[in-house]
Amino acid sequence: MIRCCIFDLDGTLLDTVKALTYTTNLVLEHFGYPAVDEVHMMQFVGDGYKKQMERVLKYSGDTELVHYEEAQKVYLELFAKNCMYQVKPYEGIRELLAELKERGIRIAVLSNKPHARTVENIEGVFGMGYFDYIAGEQPGIPKKPDPAGVLRILEAFGEKPEDCLYFGDTNTDMKTGLGAGLITVGVTWGFRDRAELESFHPQYVIDHPREVFERIVK
Repeated sequence: MIRCCIFDLDGTLLDTVKALTYTTNLVLEHFGYPAVDEVHMMQFVGDGYKKQMERVLKYSGDTELVHYEEAQKVYLELFAKNCMYQVKPYEGIRELLAELKERGIRIAVLSNKPHARTVENIEGVFGMGYFDYIAGEQPGIPKKPDPAGVLRILEAFGEKPEDCLYFGDTNTDMKTGLGAGLITVGVTWGFRDRAELESFHPQYVIDHPREVFERIVK
């Protein structure tokens, strides 16, 4: 019996690619580099803002990462102002979450986005108190794919891995869910394609949130 669901944020619950791309391009402009498009941005994100900046700078020509430390600081400052830029939930997400709550299934968010921005995204779209647990990147807690964040949520809920679903859209998420022993669900509406998700052999790969109740939660 499924008792809780843990969701990745970017590319899973919320379409945040415009905010990520807009902020990143402001950083690149600051250093005199050309803008990147959303397609490339979807490949740069997923493992926290530090890795994102590393990938972006190398792609832009800063192969020695001369601007790496400063870029992180500039990004955090700009993202604090722009993290809600054109952010919206994916089709069917509101309905999925409402049905889960109606069934008494607890819902949580686990993101590699900085914690304050994670809370701002989730509460800005769904309202305060809608989710039972929200966690972004925080000091002392390893980022995904380390299972530590998932295990903290399970401990807070008092639930076992086999009774919980983990949803995500990238290889990082597949490693996270499977590594923590949860029933792992890859979603194809996000930042990466089906082939990437299936290569990690999650229990399910779905194309629309409605499939959760058609195939997984009965």
